[in-house]
Amino acid sequence: MSFLDLAKKRYSCRKISSRAVEDEKLQKILEAANLAPTAVNKQPLHIWLLESSEAMAKVAQTTPYIFGAPVAFVVGSKAEAAWVRPSDKKNFADIDASIVATHMMLAIEDLGLATTWVGHFDAPKLKELFPEMADYELVAIFPVGYAAEDAAPSARHSERKGIEALTDRL
Repeated sequence: MSFLDLAKKRYSCRKISSRAVEDEKLQKILEAANLAPTAVNKQPLHIWLLESSEAMAKVAQTTPYIFGAPVAFVVGSKAEAAWVRPSDKKNFADIDASIVATHMMLAIEDLGLATTWVGHFDAPKLKELFPEMADYELVAIFPVGYAAEDAAPSARHSERKGIEALTDRL
């Protein structure tokens, strides 16, 4: 499958079956994350794989958007470990974590799994429930599993502004 075909096929899946995800697929998602480019290759982030029922119950206390997934990834950034652009002091921690998260999201789709980028969660509570996350800016939660049989993209999925609206050629 070409990259554009993968990008077109991927959608925010909001109905995930409870079917277990194979460990080799979880490992491939983490490999895709590790291969993602970051500014000056500093990789100022951390990824947590939540695979126990206890961990999934905890994350569900911070967001209603787990969609029945059996596992989830949390991606966090660490500003003090990131490259900072000298001209304006722009810190790239969240950008780098978002690049990594995007690689993960596309790898999930490529492996025949489903997810959605969850940004709507109670970060302070998540840090309280998982103290190992306390020193990170939490960027995303990815509930991961196999799409439920009746899962489908939202009506907004195919709405796009169009290339012309997003681009200027100079």
